[in-house]
Amino acid sequence: MRKLFAIAALLLGFLTLGAVCFRLTEGWDWLQCFYEAVIIMTTVGLSATSQAELNPWTKLFIICYLMVGVGIFTYCVSQLGQSLVNLQVRGYWEKRAMNHAIRKLKDHYIVCGFGRMGRTVCRYLHSRNKPFVVIDVDERIATLCREKHWPYIVGDSTHDEVLLTAGILEAKALTTVLPTDADNVYVVLSARLLNEKLQIVARAGDEKAVDKLERAGANRVVSPFSSGATKIARLMLNPSVEDFFDVTDDHGSELELADVQITAKSHCVGKRLMDTDLRERGVMVIGIRRANGERLMPPPGTAVIEVGDCLFAFGSTQAVNDMISKNFEAE
Repeated sequence: MRKLFAIAALLLGFLTLGAVCFRLTEGWDWLQCFYEAVIIMTTVGLSATSQAELNPWTKLFIICYLMVGVGIFTYCVSQLGQSLVNLQVRGYWEKRAMNHAIRKLKDHYIVCGFGRMGRTVCRYLHSRNKPFVVIDVDERIATLCREKHWPYIVGDSTHDEVLLTAGILEAKALTTVLPTDADNVYVVLSARLLNEKLQIVARAGDEKAVDKLERAGANRVVSPFSSGATKIARLMLNPSVEDFFDVTDDHGSELELADVQITAKSHCVGKRLMDTDLRERGVMVIGIRRANGERLMPPPGTAVIEVGDCLFAFGSTQAVNDMISKNFEAE
């Protein structure tokens, strides 16, 4: 972009120089001066009305102006063409590299919509080092996401081919926070048909859309107004609890509450809760949901961890992430 401004400034400066010289030597009006400067620099020649009236100083200036002007004009045109070609080539290779990186993602998250809520979701995922892909029809997301090195796709997330490009078949979860409930319902329906096991969280603009989104296949539906009202009520009833979380976040010790699915490869399988090293790692298990639906809240220390259990773990972000990663590693 800086090169384009430099080229434009060079052309404008040279044209202004020519116009000023014609004004001083011939006394033409400014429009005629700029007109003659342009057609001389582009090698078209002088206009027929002015050729017979030139004095010797003007002819000498035209000789010098034409010799220098041809070089400047040719240079500027070539540089402008090269810049445009470079932009197209760079855009092609960036898009190719982006699509290649997206195809390599697995167990990632897809964010449909890059408005205020979408950007907040992306910042949260980025702070937790979670892989994700952003989809939005607005081409301005290219600049915003490129600055932060976030994978993105410029396209309509209601189209199946766009969701497939985002790797929905390998994705872990999808959230749709598009402006209208109709678009969110369409995205949820399309995503559910493409991936039956996908975790889908959708935004609802009003309470009437909640039921439709759930029927379309959303696992969770969030209404910003309802959630905001609930948080206000919680602040009124338990202000100290919210203050605790705010203080820990401000000091960089972020807390995380996550559900961890126990697989057959987990080193915790067959152990009693008290015999695991989760507490030493800074993780507190506040609940266990068995595969048959039984819930242990709070779980006793003698509870044996089984394959298919879902552990609700609470602790620092790093500790919870380490627990999730080690869950798939057998001893």
